Amino acid sequence: MGFLDRLRKDWFILGIVLVITVAKLEPAFGVKGGPLKPEITITYIAVSAIFFNSGLSLKTEELTSALMHVKLHLFVQIFTLVFFPTAIWLFLQLLSITPINEWLLKGLQTVGCMPPPVSSAVILTKAVGGNEAAAIFNSAFGSFLNPSRYSAFEHKCPTGTSLLQLGLQQQSPQHRKARRYSSLRG
Repeated sequence: MGFLDRLRKDWFILGIVLVITVAKLEPAFGVKGGPLKPEITITYIAVSAIFFNSGLSLKTEELTSALMHVKLHLFVQIFTLVFFPTAIWLFLQLLSITPINEWLLKGLQTVGCMPPPVSSAVILTKAVGGNEAAAIFNSAFGSFLNPSRYSAFEHKCPTGTSLLQLGLQQQSPQHRKARRYSSLRG
């Protein structure tokens, strides 16, 4: 396989490496309010373009067929909204007894709170030849199920959270310490 063939085949991975390299060399380029305006270009334009492009490439029969895979959708949603937050919570419980930096724990908790990835799930599923219609459905449905879309939950975890993570978050050692400290203060 020639160099150009390899570039054509792995264009997406090479693009990711290029973007990461540029972000490392010039981080101010992509910050909120910077020249790229990611708060607009990523949030609205890029995600909309990915869904629109994916929708154009799907046949109605494919989408209808994908909707009938109930076991697949249940598995994906349970894994994303129940298993993963539970695994992160258990891992945080284990790490909280070590001398690890508290901010690393908070960062891991934030990752556990984030909603399912919408655009990357669709792009990567398409890149490996997977069921793109099922990926679109599960990404959209998972984002809909995720209460981070509702402002009532944003005060708990500003980056978004699943219902299970909300419950588990109240039981974490950091929250128990914070509640104990605030009750002692007054």
